[in-house]
Amino acid sequence: MGQAAHLVAPLGRRWLHVQAVARAAIRLAATVPESDRSDLVSAAWLHDIGYSPKLAETGFHPLDGARYLRDIGWPRRIVNLVAHHSGARFEAQERGLIDELSEFELEESPVMDALVTADLTTGPSGESLTFQERIAEIFARYPSTDPVHRTWLKAAGPMEVCVQRALVREH
Repeated sequence: MGQAAHLVAPLGRRWLHVQAVARAAIRLAATVPESDRSDLVSAAWLHDIGYSPKLAETGFHPLDGARYLRDIGWPRRIVNLVAHHSGARFEAQERGLIDELSEFELEESPVMDALVTADLTTGPSGESLTFQERIAEIFARYPSTDPVHRTWLKAAGPMEVCVQRALVREH
């Protein structure tokens, strides 16, 4: 939490989102094996660290955050979770950064499902949303010409599957 607080707290609303995602990850930790729970919560705290202007190299926050975490010695698994959280591969493709993102391994697991769920059921100010509300919020916030908007036209279906799997595990 310390590095996330230092780098993301100055971003105001983004920090509210990160804190709420971490709380959601703690709740969802019961959906993953006990040995994976700390990785899930750590990745939740760190997932948006790449938004910090101090880390921006490419302007693509999953990649910038993952590179920073790798370079300062975070465990590979957490770095990979940050790199690929919430369908980052779809946005990397849209931005022409898929080769750069491929330096990090995509994990498809209950941990990734829980991380995606925590992120995609939390609004930009930390409010709790359904997955559908979150996607609608993204579409409303970004014009159709924006790469983020175009990303979610492709990513919404696969990410909804992740959320559904995590929610089934929760019950």
